[in-house]
Amino acid sequence: MAVTGADEQERTLQPETTLRFMAAPTDVLMQGARGVHGGRVLEWIDKGAYACAVGWSGAYCVTAYVGHIHFTRPIPSGHIVEVRSRIVYTGRSSMHIVNEVLSADPREGVFTRACDCLVIFVAMDENRKSMPVPHFEPETDAGVRIQQAALSRVQLRKAIEEEMLKQSYSSDPAATTAPRMTHRFMAKPTDVNWGGNVHGGTAMEWIDEAASACTSAWTGERTVAVYAGGFRFYRPVHIGDLVEAEARIIRTDVRSMSVSVHLRAGDPREGTGNLPVAIHASMTYIATDIDGNPLAARQFTPTTPEDKRLSQHAATLRELRTKYRPMPLVEPLRDESQYPMN
Repeated sequence: MAVTGADEQERTLQPETTLRFMAAPTDVLMQGARGVHGGRVLEWIDKGAYACAVGWSGAYCVTAYVGHIHFTRPIPSGHIVEVRSRIVYTGRSSMHIVNEVLSADPREGVFTRACDCLVIFVAMDENRKSMPVPHFEPETDAGVRIQQAALSRVQLRKAIEEEMLKQSYSSDPAATTAPRMTHRFMAKPTDVNWGGNVHGGTAMEWIDEAASACTSAWTGERTVAVYAGGFRFYRPVHIGDLVEAEARIIRTDVRSMSVSVHLRAGDPREGTGNLPVAIHASMTYIATDIDGNPLAARQFTPTTPEDKRLSQHAATLRELRTKYRPMPLVEPLRDESQYPMN
């Protein structure tokens, strides 16, 4: 497909993008871990989807939504990684992009999937206002099915966002006894994206690091992300901002730990006592033994009214996934039950 304008050369629209690279030792978060941590995978997904969105729209794009991500197997350091991103649906200014992350031992060359998810990007004009994007229409039966699968997640996404917006988190230390951990640091120039702000994938990596530290400290074991329920992006993070990533365990089940993370950021010259929320995320973790086998979760018992309310909130998010049952974006693989969530 090509588009033309009075003042521009013909541009061919490509609805698919594939990034290919090798997973490095620096992509592994914990010593002795079996694979790349979830935050780095989220960063890869966001960059692949960004490249796809910009290639389709011809404009700078921002992440609007990431969610319903199942991490089904670890990606070992030294594997060749492919991030396959493709447009499946477009709104006026939004692009729904299906992403698959696969990896292969370079000695064998057999790629298998590690996770898949839907990312929504919005195209922005030079004034940072949303702008129209070219319309996408699937041309094959498989394309139609994937588009329908993406659209089946719209109601789930809206329900999750509404449920997350209902919740409030007190700053009073006496309001909770939940395990918490906060990371504070400055956003560096190396974190910048092509629009001058911190890349959404980098921010998601920070969220995973805080949540991993919180769950590891609680369990005394290595922990891995098995599910990312939703990331709500409220405002951009700028270079030089003071960043605060606060992770809090809000519920434990037999094996899983539900974690809520607020990433706050602001100019330190304006004060650091009440940084505005930039991203709110909901994620699920499990502890593993040295061989990567799931362990029973150390149990957290909510005692305060706020803790009990947020524990029910985590249960509601899980019930929403059962209620809406979105169609699979891609065909499931046999090995996608390695990390049970309960």
